[in-house]
Amino acid sequence: MSAPPLRALPVDELRQRSSTKWRRYPENVLPLFVAETDYALAPEITRVLTRAVELGDTGYTPPQPGVAEAFAAFSARRFGWEVDPSAVRWTGDVMMGVVEILRRVTAPGDGVIVMPPVYPPFFDTVEEAGGVPVRVPLMRREAGWAVDVDGVGAALAAGARAVLLCSPHNPTGTVHSRAVLEALADIAERHGATVISDEIHAPLAYDPDAFTPFLAAGETARRVGYAVTSASKTFNLAGLKCAVMVAGGPAQRGVLQSLPWEVEWRTGLFGALANVAAYAPASDAWLDSLLAALTESRALLGSLLSEHLPRARWLPPEAGFLAWVDVSDYGWGEDPASLIVREAGVALHHGPYFGAEGAGHVRINFACGPEVLTEAMARIGALARS
Repeated sequence: MSAPPLRALPVDELRQRSSTKWRRYPENVLPLFVAETDYALAPEITRVLTRAVELGDTGYTPPQPGVAEAFAAFSARRFGWEVDPSAVRWTGDVMMGVVEILRRVTAPGDGVIVMPPVYPPFFDTVEEAGGVPVRVPLMRREAGWAVDVDGVGAALAAGARAVLLCSPHNPTGTVHSRAVLEALADIAERHGATVISDEIHAPLAYDPDAFTPFLAAGETARRVGYAVTSASKTFNLAGLKCAVMVAGGPAQRGVLQSLPWEVEWRTGLFGALANVAAYAPASDAWLDSLLAALTESRALLGSLLSEHLPRARWLPPEAGFLAWVDVSDYGWGEDPASLIVREAGVALHHGPYFGAEGAGHVRINFACGPEVLTEAMARIGALARS
């Protein structure tokens, strides 16, 4: 039996939240930009955090908060991926983990491959670690977005030392195939390079059988790779600060073990508690209901785009709650989100932030109630007709 879909909280309740999504813009603006969701927390997370507040449990994060074991069990249940908890360390968030790994596996000035259009902090993260972003854009094909494997190989041959992979991809929602991951691993090993896979959207693959964790894509991937992920996107926990770094093989495990304890101390106690609760079996039913809700919302967005923005081009994401939409045919300039928020009162994410390939695009967060999505698209449609 399919899971009943979650229902988003009422807007008047959501506007009482103090997070970026609901405080960045005035109340006349509908916020569909940052990757926060509009649903109540999973009950197990609410229970654990409520009890912590009741106990005044707001001290330091313990040396062994249970995050590694909880993540390993979740990965086995949801992905069929067996993770040794001793290969896992934790930190404040995914980008912190990426920076710390890059600092160990690259030297200042080394090239690090990114695949735009891609999550904007990827560019800053590479530079923070002392590297230089090397752009190998995704290829847009009729059937979907694809990694330019040959382009990655050429960039590695030219001297790049690492690949920063977004899997599933943000903003396109692409789930990279196992064959692509195997090819990336082979090319990386051939050139003595490292692959770091950001898998924060992994639990939100609409076809769970289609997603392959990078480190589950074969022995070669494990020899060259790391995964960095968190429950924060799926379970709406970004403000609580907890992520995991997973080593593929003995060499990678040695790198993670060499990181200073400070890297783990950046993990918030509430973040650790919430991530353990999110990864627990008690939260599986909630996650199934979230996926049911997002499936409905994704279909609704498709209908609304056809009705209000028939010249828009998009491919429904294979994972996540973010839609990458090309609205360049409407003549709204390179950054249409700026015009849309000003003239239509709908906040979308700015396409150019994801790289030059984002000109004329917007990213739409559809993890909201149908009434919010319908109103937002109607407003943008009115702008298109004006």
